[in-house]
Amino acid sequence: MMASEIEDVKVADRAHDWVERFLPRPVRPYARLSRLDRPIGTWLLLLPCWWSVAMATLASGGGLPSPWYLLLFAIGAIAMRGAGCTYNDIVDRDFDAQVARSRSRPIPSGQVTVAQAWAFLVAQCLTGLVVLLQFNNFAIVVGLASLLIVAAYP
Repeated sequence: MMASEIEDVKVADRAHDWVERFLPRPVRPYARLSRLDRPIGTWLLLLPCWWSVAMATLASGGGLPSPWYLLLFAIGAIAMRGAGCTYNDIVDRDFDAQVARSRSRPIPSGQVTVAQAWAFLVAQCLTGLVVLLQFNNFAIVVGLASLLIVAAYP
């Protein structure tokens, strides 16, 4: 099947939502690769971060949480959740190609090459690193250490 044919295949893993309606065609495979069309994983990463900013602000007697930190956490959550999904798709590409639910994903469908996916993964990780480096040394160490736990997840 050609990539253009797969673009129109309707399977359970293919959401027709804002990514399909609003993003330019060349960007769509990368948005799907990072699961921007399925934000629950990003919310599960982001909401505890925002909650911690709110609690720290209250504990320090401040007024409202810093919009800068809220933005940093949002960018970091989107980048790192996307990086995890991209890595998963790289590793599972052969399996995904055999399963109807996942064969329309960007790598098995040929919309994104493995090399392009690796480059996108590096860009996402660098974005996460730039965000992480905006915090203090303790937060940087905790952030880097958490990668060990994430990497251990099958």
